[in-house]
Amino acid sequence: LTCGAEHLFNLKFAAKELNRNSKKCDKEEKAEKAKIKKAIQKGNMEVARIHAENAIRQKNQAINFLRMSARVDAVAARVQTAVTMGKVTKSMAGVVKSMDATLKSMNLEKISALMDKFEHQFETLDVQTQQMEDTMSNTTTLTTPQNQVDMLLQEMADEAGLDLNMELPQGQTGSVGTSVASAEQ
Repeated sequence: LTCGAEHLFNLKFAAKELNRNSKKCDKEEKAEKAKIKKAIQKGNMEVARIHAENAIRQKNQAINFLRMSARVDAVAARVQTAVTMGKVTKSMAGVVKSMDATLKSMNLEKISALMDKFEHQFETLDVQTQQMEDTMSNTTTLTTPQNQVDMLLQEMADEAGLDLNMELPQGQTGSVGTSVASAEQ
């Protein structure tokens, strides 16, 4: 009942895949930002807002994938130590068996639960483990904070040198975008 090199390889491979997914999300975020600018140029605020929400969602996904990649990497290092020290328990071998399909799924919540199981095994082994905060709790919510969306819209408008004709809350004015546009004229 050993946790062989193949399983270690799979853990390390999963960490790389998660990292790759994070980079994909970064690219998507950039693409959405470009679409925001185009929509603002056309004066289509509804479409710009949708792209801003997508951009922020992609950014949060990128962070989640990156965090999980680091977590899987840390677990791989601990598994390697356990193997080297000959401290692989039967229950750990059981966790390893369920691992491969979960890692292939790239489902962050499933992978998080699997890492929890691993980390629990290490605690019972008295191997030093540092609990990472629950990566899923606050960043995978489906709602996008509107102030982030508004700030991103303003940022994209400023970069494009455009006036953002948005209904801003009282006390704020859209003067930033206007001053850039008038300066260029």
